[in-house]
Amino acid sequence: MRRPMPLGPQLLALQALIVLSAVVIAGVAAVSLQQRQIRQAYGDQMVAVARNAATLPDVVEAYEQPGGPGDDLQDLATLLQQASQVSFVVFLDRDGIRLSHPDPSLIGSPSTTSAAEVLRGEEFLGTQTGTLGPSLRAKVPVRDASGRILGAVSVGIVESELADDFTEDVPWLAAWLGGAAVLGSVGSYLLTRLVRRRIMGLEPDEIARLLQAREAMLHGIREGVLAVDERGRVVLVNDEACRLLDLDSGHGDDGGGVVGSPAAGVLDPAALALLEADDDAVDAPLLVGERVLLASRTPALVHGRRVGRVLTVRDRTELSGAVRELDGQRSLTTTLRAQAHEFSNHLHVLRGLLELGRTADAAALIDRLGGGGRLLSGAGLGAVEDPSVSALLMAKAALARERGAELVVVPATRVPAGAGEDVLTVLGNLVDNALDAAGQGGRVLVDVRGEPGGPWRVVVDDDGPGVPAPLREEVFRVGVTTKDGGDGRHGQGIGLALVARVAARRGGSAAVGTSPLGGARFEVVLGGGSSSPSSSGQLAGAGA
Repeated sequence: MRRPMPLGPQLLALQALIVLSAVVIAGVAAVSLQQRQIRQAYGDQMVAVARNAATLPDVVEAYEQPGGPGDDLQDLATLLQQASQVSFVVFLDRDGIRLSHPDPSLIGSPSTTSAAEVLRGEEFLGTQTGTLGPSLRAKVPVRDASGRILGAVSVGIVESELADDFTEDVPWLAAWLGGAAVLGSVGSYLLTRLVRRRIMGLEPDEIARLLQAREAMLHGIREGVLAVDERGRVVLVNDEACRLLDLDSGHGDDGGGVVGSPAAGVLDPAALALLEADDDAVDAPLLVGERVLLASRTPALVHGRRVGRVLTVRDRTELSGAVRELDGQRSLTTTLRAQAHEFSNHLHVLRGLLELGRTADAAALIDRLGGGGRLLSGAGLGAVEDPSVSALLMAKAALARERGAELVVVPATRVPAGAGEDVLTVLGNLVDNALDAAGQGGRVLVDVRGEPGGPWRVVVDDDGPGVPAPLREEVFRVGVTTKDGGDGRHGQGIGLALVARVAARRGGSAAVGTSPLGGARFEVVLGGGSSSPSSSGQLAGAGA
């Protein structure tokens, strides 16, 4: 297969062809214009000389002499020819007979070119062939004082002299055109080098392959990638970033509607703030809508100079959901194993008392153990029919027991099957925050009520330190936390913001107040409707 010509020689040849074509066209036009201007200048000169000759008093007097002009017109014609630097000045009588001529032997012979129209009073300018060869000539009638035509005068210059005059200008014109061609060629060479340097010496097919490979990799990876330039405009975004950051790609899945737009106009405020921060960020938690992401920000460098910033995002919700479920199962398993060991010990004691015949002591032991084996205090899980909510409460109860706290489900709780992901998200985050606030020996009350497809009310009380009044509005913002040493990073300051966004989407509300237990009371109301698909797998338990 024949290898195509490299890009550099192609560009140079194409530009040289363009320059040379332009020079040739310009040269032909210049030559034609110069020739036309020379002929026009000489034509104007011939007409002026002929008119001046026809109106000279000496010429009119020579025509009016009784015996004819004689040699006077020949002398005047010779003088005018030398003074005007023309090839000839010929006077004619009314019959077209020459009265003067550069060749005296032709005086008295008829003119070889027609002068009939001039003798009728018209003027003539054009090229005719006479005894001296082709010439550009002007013919003007000679009139007396009364306007009567006495004859005609013909003034001309041979074409060979016009050609010689034009030829004198050709070398200068050729020199200018040659210089323009050389400068154009040098410019084409320098431009070719500049283009090659700007494209890193790559050939068009190599650039096409690199672009195809970049597009395939960019839109094939599972991480979202978004880049902005120094002016704050989006220059690159893949389909995963459009999905995770809730961007409207506009043209398919390639981000065509986002590229070129100001980042401030398309990005979520939290994502924009992270992108515009001065320091680098690695796996920083980011809440976009109701999706929890891990975001990293790095500068985009070209030859050591920063040309923009790159934001990469990964979806944390599915991973967090899996980790939360695994932790819940692990906690529940540990708790059940401890309870099984405890009940085994109680059974051994009970068997020993029966074998000793101490039935009264055995009955007393049974009475003492009557309520000791429940995971949950209060109403338990009898009114919690939804399996997901039931599993979540059991896991949180096991976690509370490990921390030395108590989780109580109030008797009024009613959770029918079909609670949905939104209820799980809200309940999980509120319970985790309450357990953190209550600490060891603390107490947490849970009250959940609602119907599938209808409104829900989730209330969680704790006996912790509570939320200060100035922070009760701010606590639902991203990055705001009341935990000791909390700075809004590493997942803190996201849980309650997620709860507020879920409530807002469902047309409800989220509020915090003072609990009867002395700590904080979080009350969330979810309006009617089902969970949106985007909320599936959200983080239930991010720190507040």
